[in-house]
Amino acid sequence: MSRNKKIILTMAICITVLIFSEIIILRESTPKEVLKVLHAGSLSVPFEEIERLFEKQRPYVDVQRESMGSVKAVRQITDIGKKVDVLAVADYTLIPDMMYTEYADWYIQFARNDVVLVYNQEKSRYADEVDSTNWYDILRRKDVTFGFSNPNLDPCGYRAVMILQLAELYYNDSKIFDDLILANTAITVNEKNGVYLIKTPEDLAPNTTKVVIRSKSVELIALIEEGGLDYAFEYRSVAVQHNLKFVSLPEKINLSKLKYSDFYGKVHLEKADGKVCIAKPVIYGITVPKNAPNPDLALEFVKLVISKEGRTILESYGQPPLIPAIGSGNIPEKLRRSVEAPTAIKSDATAYSSDTIYSPALTQYKGDGASQTIHKTLWPVKYTLGQKTFRGFSRHILPSTLTNLGMPPKILKFPIKRGDEN
Repeated sequence: MSRNKKIILTMAICITVLIFSEIIILRESTPKEVLKVLHAGSLSVPFEEIERLFEKQRPYVDVQRESMGSVKAVRQITDIGKKVDVLAVADYTLIPDMMYTEYADWYIQFARNDVVLVYNQEKSRYADEVDSTNWYDILRRKDVTFGFSNPNLDPCGYRAVMILQLAELYYNDSKIFDDLILANTAITVNEKNGVYLIKTPEDLAPNTTKVVIRSKSVELIALIEEGGLDYAFEYRSVAVQHNLKFVSLPEKINLSKLKYSDFYGKVHLEKADGKVCIAKPVIYGITVPKNAPNPDLALEFVKLVISKEGRTILESYGQPPLIPAIGSGNIPEKLRRSVEAPTAIKSDATAYSSDTIYSPALTQYKGDGASQTIHKTLWPVKYTLGQKTFRGFSRHILPSTLTNLGMPPKILKFPIKRGDEN
């Protein structure tokens, strides 16, 4: 090779390296799109994995996550004015109850969970004795400490307190709540007509020699691992993710089964802000707030969470996904094919507390001389109520609309069978 050719080749290589270097520098200096995700602490581990997958699929995106108790997370948006793109909470009803309709007008139920009692096999007192038949007696022992998250800030906290009241009914022991909660906190309870109303004041005043309360349940994990706390109420998924030993509580009190909804519903809890929640199965919810800075990208993140890939990640971390995910409210067009109506997950459902229900409605209802058309279509459905068969299309409707048609919201208890458009 001649000297000139070598010079030209060397220059070409240098120019190529320089160009690629500039491209790399340009890429690194170009600011990424930021996606802010605010979520329940119990979602931290699976959402970290979903974040990695989302950023891998979209290298131009920087997902910034923040975790806290779900009630506190909602208040960050509604009270403080924090702007986030995605909100995921451990109790889906917080979205319609606290955010409708100024801050959100839809949500998706996407995962289940249940509450367990975690402990440290080597460091927790009486770890070799505790089981599903005696755990409450173990907690009663004077030298045993236990913890739960703040009921005013975190669903796991108010669920833990409600479970202790349910335990009284299940084990036929009228002193469980008294001995563990009333004797050690400022929390109160009153019973009327078989319904128990628990009240959690702003100052819970825990007896810290017996009870430890933190703002979110996952903050108790370190105490369990270090031996600074004997037992704590946590979600099963959190226990699995942290390789902790745990007592599985009976299904009739662990808030896991739809068939026990009526039994769970005997216990209500009024938080310090005056809002009342009713014990019910643990179901997570996700939404994109109305003031999200990056709503289109946020919908893509939600779509990933409820996709097959997202469900696989949730399942791998002990978080059973809802298949399919259940959409309520004004579901964005981009997500409608990925969700089902509320009735899809249960045949014994109670009416939802939100103003709007994403549910099957009739294009026409005829009965007792009445006839009214409800239009706007999403997909064809048909189902039977008594002797009548209804055909129509799913749509966003108000419960009052059904009532006005002589069809109270309780008809949502009936399973839907997809049909033709006739």
